[in-house]
Amino acid sequence: MQGINAGDTAFILLCTALVLMMTPALALFYGGLVRQRDVLSVMIQNFVCIGVVGVIWVFGGFSLAFGPDIGGAIGDFGYYFGMYEVGIEPHQTYAPSIPFIMVFAYQMMFAIITPALMTGAFVGRFRFGAYLFFITAWTVLVYVPAAHWVWGGGFLAKLGVVDFAGGIVIHTSAGFSALATAKFLGKRRVQAGESESAPASLPLVALGAGLLWFGWFGFNAGGAYAADALAAYAFTNTMLAGSIAMLVWMFWEWRETKHPSFSGVLVGAVAGLATITPASGYVEPIAALAIGAIGATACYFAKHVQKWLKIDDTLEVWRAHGVGGLTGALLIGLLASPHINQVSASLQQFGVQLLAVTIVGAYASFITLLILKGLDHFGTLRVPEEIQEEGLDTLLGERAFNLWNMDRTLPK
Repeated sequence: MQGINAGDTAFILLCTALVLMMTPALALFYGGLVRQRDVLSVMIQNFVCIGVVGVIWVFGGFSLAFGPDIGGAIGDFGYYFGMYEVGIEPHQTYAPSIPFIMVFAYQMMFAIITPALMTGAFVGRFRFGAYLFFITAWTVLVYVPAAHWVWGGGFLAKLGVVDFAGGIVIHTSAGFSALATAKFLGKRRVQAGESESAPASLPLVALGAGLLWFGWFGFNAGGAYAADALAAYAFTNTMLAGSIAMLVWMFWEWRETKHPSFSGVLVGAVAGLATITPASGYVEPIAALAIGAIGATACYFAKHVQKWLKIDDTLEVWRAHGVGGLTGALLIGLLASPHINQVSASLQQFGVQLLAVTIVGAYASFITLLILKGLDHFGTLRVPEEIQEEGLDTLLGERAFNLWNMDRTLPK
């Protein structure tokens, strides 16, 4: 029986902190992309996930996701509730060389950022009070089951489905749920003559994107649960996929619009990072380049599908995360190398990966709509149109930017 390894433990401590940083980084990324009057409203939606999901994870979330399997569907609620038996002794199944409490903490950071990813799809429309109930129900009913199916020994894991760091569990579930939520809430209301997508601050977007990329090394490499060769591969693959995706996205945009854009460069990198996430611990670095390029292409041209759907996904969460996550998950079946992590490319592997993204995407969309309809039954979820025009920051009594040439008084 392997005991605690100090190097592995230090590595996972660092990776856990990096993944936590990604939620505030996402708040900066989204906050810079939205209208100036909605910056704080989307940022608080991101930050509050740290509190809400953190508490859920202690009181049942971790139990249901990683407790002993019950019928392939869910974990045993009787284990780990309130962190009972979540201590320093390693868990031989999940991570035999680090304290089990670090598995709890590392996975908690994944659970936190997943509902935060969805917020970019419904900017400026969702009542904050209702949003708190929504992310609570969504975490328990969508994220936790999906995590158990793939990572906790559930039925998809038993079929041979793999997902190194969350392309299915995180990006597919969040992306398709975001699309369903945007559809349910309807199109944004903006002031006459105002652009729907004028970003508040591209430097803020760049800061958020840079911090997301930095945190993504912990997001992916930490999936090895050890400071070893597998972590090194995941780390390198993350860098390569993000780099080439940035260039490929810029190429397609330049070809279409006759000029590059800074926002496109940043979004392209994020799309590539989302695509490599599920495959980062299963492919060779040269394959990671292909995955980044394919992911950027798929996410870029998914705009035509979104246009056809006529759904107002404000920051195109489904394109970057839903399409990116499922693309990366499928490419495992085509590009996985047994020299990296005992998974080989094959038609069988591609088939089970396809089954997984189909089930998780459909389940997430369906349950999300049920949650929204249930909440809407008890009170309207959509903010009144006059407040949408003014911006949701007015409801917070604060503004994101107080420049010298702006009225410094707060809205009444």
